[in-house]
Amino acid sequence: MKAILVEKPGGPEVLEWKETAGPTLQPHELLVRVRATAVNRADLLQRRGFYPPPKGASPILGMEMAGEILEAGADCDSRWQPGQRVMALLAGGGYAEKVAFPAVHAMPLPDNLSFEEGAAIPEAFLTAYLNLFEMGELKPGQTVLVHAGGSGVGTAAIQLAREAGATVFVTASSTEKLQRCRELGATGLINYKTEKFAHKVKEFTNGRGVDLILDFIGADYFADNLASLALYGKLTLIGQLSGNKAELDLGLVMRQRLRITGTTLRARTTEEKAALTKKLAGFALPRFADGRLRPVIDRVFPLSQAAQAHRYMETNQNFGKIVLKA
Repeated sequence: MKAILVEKPGGPEVLEWKETAGPTLQPHELLVRVRATAVNRADLLQRRGFYPPPKGASPILGMEMAGEILEAGADCDSRWQPGQRVMALLAGGGYAEKVAFPAVHAMPLPDNLSFEEGAAIPEAFLTAYLNLFEMGELKPGQTVLVHAGGSGVGTAAIQLAREAGATVFVTASSTEKLQRCRELGATGLINYKTEKFAHKVKEFTNGRGVDLILDFIGADYFADNLASLALYGKLTLIGQLSGNKAELDLGLVMRQRLRITGTTLRARTTEEKAALTKKLAGFALPRFADGRLRPVIDRVFPLSQAAQAHRYMETNQNFGKIVLKA
């Protein structure tokens, strides 16, 4: 098969579309013909040598995909059949013509969605679901601040929180991105380039603060995030784009009874990912099927042009997911 290979860490130019050995199917796995995958920030880090795949995972980039089942392992549930359209979160291997992964991580791709749309779902919506509901314990009627509202996870989080009956505030870098966040269900819009989000949150909530914050930025936002939380508020840390070192006001944490959590998705066990996939599927698949939820795609590149797609992500211009079509 062909795949995007990284023979030495570096910039986008190190991504090469080359022949390589195909995956070996294990009894608990599905072998799938990849029709589309998507670009994630973790792919950029792995390409540069900073984010190695978990032990035993494929070294090929790609943390999600949509495609058609070629073969189901002997131990797989009988509901998975050759020719069936599926989508899944991967530990690696998505930037390839074929991939094998645990069947318990598969979700059926709704008939009304394309392969490109399916590839834009797993990482973004699983990450958003995990941090909103498992880590953040978001309830109907509560308020959530989603940073980077125009990112893949951001656009997913806005929609999931809206469907759960929460009020959503977002930060983004432009009026255009904020307007598109509004169309997805956000009501409090903050341009982080011209406004201080902690002030705007207090303004939107009459001084109370929000119940939950999803943060990808890290160090630079840490103090203002804590200042933006309501009593018993929760901060979930998803990324650290601005760094991983910050000062913590313990007094504020104690007075406001705050909870700070951090998580990653890729390194979780097969069982943890399976349980999360099952929960997301139950909540989201009917909503994808009837249009209440939709993956947001900014641009589609041929898989062989993964280098161009990585360069584009590094410009931070995208709204929603960047997809690679196989």
